[in-house]
Amino acid sequence: MTAREFWKTSGHHLIAVTAAGELAPTADFVRAYFARSEMVPDAGACPRETALFESLAADPLQAVGPDMIAALADADARHNYTILLGFRDLLLRAGTLEAAYMKIVRGEAGIPVPPLFLDHIVHSVLRNILADIADPIRLRAAEVFFRTQNVSTDDGRVMLADDETVEMYAETGGKGGIGQLLAAAGAPARRIELTVLDEDNKETYWQRSDRFDMVIDFRFAQPALDAFARVIEAWVAHFLKITVRVQPVQRIDDDRWAWHIGLDAEASRILNMLYKGEDPSPGDLANIIALFRLTIADQDAVMPSVRGRPVYLGLARTGDGKLTMKPQNLIVNMPLKTGE
Repeated sequence: MTAREFWKTSGHHLIAVTAAGELAPTADFVRAYFARSEMVPDAGACPRETALFESLAADPLQAVGPDMIAALADADARHNYTILLGFRDLLLRAGTLEAAYMKIVRGEAGIPVPPLFLDHIVHSVLRNILADIADPIRLRAAEVFFRTQNVSTDDGRVMLADDETVEMYAETGGKGGIGQLLAAAGAPARRIELTVLDEDNKETYWQRSDRFDMVIDFRFAQPALDAFARVIEAWVAHFLKITVRVQPVQRIDDDRWAWHIGLDAEASRILNMLYKGEDPSPGDLANIIALFRLTIADQDAVMPSVRGRPVYLGLARTGDGKLTMKPQNLIVNMPLKTGE
């Protein structure tokens, strides 16, 4: 069966896949960054800025000295080129997006990398990892890895909608969980329509995957939660070369709790409190939207103090209903004896 097209905004069609299954940046992939709206000179730009923009459009891999950036009249342009060229050079030195990502999340990049760029690496890598996946629910669940979600828990459901999309949406008027989600976000003028993804309409995902306008029910025992667990398994296998099994759980009842990983800042804070025997507030506990139990197949690779024990994972929304996942936590915080 031929793989279906999705997530063209990841730039996967502009990148090369290595023999090891990783992503090597190409001139076309890098050129797309320089074509971003914030890089396009405005009508009042100095001639040097226009010339640099046009030169990089023709040859996005060319060397650009600091003197060329210093010569730009606009301070914002100097800042943008410094950041973007530093990121470009990191990608080229690393050789693959995966290697660059590892340097960034381990604090070895040596340059500031905007969260937007980090999210785009995740987007591109997941597009490659999930290239042959035929289930749109798994693909929509994977969006949590690189796009902030707006979370509603109305009527006992846990509804995840793309936060940027919600902000673009019309003034609510909707009902139930989606209506609450939109109302809480103070959505502006109507532009798009949100749809809850389910078995009956999931085939429409292929045509609208880059619109990020489908909502998933993330409750325990719902397909999206299990699909998200499968994405975690694939992500860990790709970066750490280990096999893990991830299962959603409703609570952590473990007197020998040895290790946990918060998949976002809020979950890390709450799980740390629970692990220390502290009492989170009822509001904190209500903000936990998902828990998982992860087991590592090769126990010889695990730190001795954690060997034979599961790793618990958690996702939590913030007080204003946002969920911003940090997939790097699955890489840098895994209890492997080698530290890799």
